[in-house]
Amino acid sequence: MKYLKYYISTLTLLGAIFLCFKGEYYPTAFFICFSLFIILGDILIKEDKGEEKYSYPFLLNLPMYTNFFLLMVILFLAISILVDNVSTTFDNIIFDYFFIDLIQSRESINIVDSISLVALVGLFIGIMGTVPGHELVHRKKNKFDMEMGNWLLAFSWDCAFAIEHVYGHHKNVGLDIDPATAKRGENIYKFIFTAMIKEHLDAWKIESYRSQRSNTSLFRISNKMISGYLRSFCFTICSFLIGGFSGVLVYLICALIAKSLLEVINYSEHYGLVRVEGSPVKPRHSWNSNSVMSSIYLYNVTRHSSHHEKANLRYWELKSYDDAPKMPQGYLTMLYMALFLPYFFHKMMAKKLVEWDKNFASKEEAELAIEQNKSSGIALLQQSVHS
Repeated sequence: MKYLKYYISTLTLLGAIFLCFKGEYYPTAFFICFSLFIILGDILIKEDKGEEKYSYPFLLNLPMYTNFFLLMVILFLAISILVDNVSTTFDNIIFDYFFIDLIQSRESINIVDSISLVALVGLFIGIMGTVPGHELVHRKKNKFDMEMGNWLLAFSWDCAFAIEHVYGHHKNVGLDIDPATAKRGENIYKFIFTAMIKEHLDAWKIESYRSQRSNTSLFRISNKMISGYLRSFCFTICSFLIGGFSGVLVYLICALIAKSLLEVINYSEHYGLVRVEGSPVKPRHSWNSNSVMSSIYLYNVTRHSSHHEKANLRYWELKSYDDAPKMPQGYLTMLYMALFLPYFFHKMMAKKLVEWDKNFASKEEAELAIEQNKSSGIALLQQSVHS
C-alpha cells in the first residue's frame, strides 16, 4: 500500500482518459469530482506525518515516468474533441485502441464541458507533469531522470523552471530578488505575470553565465533553454498535426493554465516569508503541509520545508517537520482560494504571518517583516507593527 498510494495520479489520468470523452457533462463532472476529492480528502483525512523506508525506488519513479505518456494521450484527446478539423484517421486510431468515439464526443460536448476540459487538462499538466518534472530535474546526477523531468516541464513551455528553480530559487528563496517568493499583500495576478517573465530572464542569465565559463556560444542546441523550447515545440507541432491552428491554440491555453497554477503554488509556498541575504535557508522559510491527498498527488512537494533544507532528497525521503510553519489548508484549497478568493487568502495568511513573525523570525527577519507589513495593505499586518 505504501507504494500504491503514489500511483493515484496515474490512475486518475487513466480514469480521465476513459471517462472525460464519453459525452456531455462527463468533463465537467470529472473536474468537479477531482477537485473535491483532493480538497475534502485533505480536510477529512488526518495529516500524514510518517516517514517510511522504501527498498524499491524504481516503483516510486515509475508513476512519474508513466504520467508523461498518459498526459500526451489526454492532451491530444482533448484537442481532438475541441476542434472540428481532426482527421478521420486519428479518430479511427483512438476508437480502435481506446474504444473512444471521438465523433460522438465532439458532437455532444457543450461550452461548459469545453471550459471544464481545458481547465482539467491544464490542472493535470500542472499536477501530474510539472510537479514530478520538478522532482526529477533536481536529480542532477541522473541523466535519464533529468531528461524525463525536462520533457514533463515541456508540456507547459517551462524549460526555465529546470534552471531558475534549481540554481536560482533555492539560493534566493525569501529574498527580494527571488521571483518565486511573494511579498505580503502582493496581487496574485501581478505575481503570476511578473514571475513568469523574471524566471525566464533569470534562466537566460544563468545559461549565459554557463556559456561564458565554458567559452561556448550561447545559441547552441546544448543550451538548456533552447533545447527546452525545442521539446515544447514538439508538443506544439503534434497539436497542429491533430487539430491545425485551433489545436495549437487549445494546447497553448492548457500550457498557460498549467504554468499559472505553478506560479500560484510558488505564491502559496513562500507567501510573505523573508530571509536575510547570506543567511542559510531553514525550514522556517517555507510554508509546510502534511495534508494527505495533496501530498500523494504532489509527490510530497507539500513537505516544502524539508525540500528547501535539502533539495537533493527524493520525494519519499522528505521529512514531515511538524514544527515548521504550517500552511492553513491543503495545497489545492490554497490554490483555488488565492486565485478566486484572494481577499480571504490574504486574511487567512495574515494571521499565520503574525504568528511567524512572533515565533519563527530571527531579529533581522522581524525587521524585514515590519517593512513588508507597513506596505502590505492588510490591516492586521499593519496593526501588528504597532503592537
